[in-house]
Amino acid sequence: MTDTILDAREADAATLIRRVGLRVTEPRRAVVEALRDKPHSSADAVYREVSTTVPQTSIQSVYNALGDFADAGLVRRIEPAGRPGLFELRVDDNHHHVICTACGAVEDVDCAIGDAPCLTPSDAHGFAVHTAEVTYWGLCPSCAAAASAS
Repeated sequence: MTDTILDAREADAATLIRRVGLRVTEPRRAVVEALRDKPHSSADAVYREVSTTVPQTSIQSVYNALGDFADAGLVRRIEPAGRPGLFELRVDDNHHHVICTACGAVEDVDCAIGDAPCLTPSDAHGFAVHTAEVTYWGLCPSCAAAASAS
């Protein structure tokens, strides 16, 4: 896919879906809009959003759309340890994530250094590495403030 991050934020949902070769349906369009509004959402959270605008949509339709989108490169699935998988539209760069260990808030962190994979392993064991995933864990500002206040 050749979309830029800006394109994913500005192009309408139908255009994004067509660009990856998928048929546009109302549930798929609503899934893209839900992820645009709330990046780093679980499938269940996306379903809750979609069901407010397309009430006839089933949870299975949302899971199918997310799976199709991930396979087509329209969404990225991140799988933080011990948490449900999360989905986002930001797919065209090798960025990382910081996750609050208290409330589960997730934010994007730009690549540590340079271009993808932006981290070089000490021994790649012959692999041609193209991506590095880093998850930073800690307390978000709100949870850190609450912890220091108590």
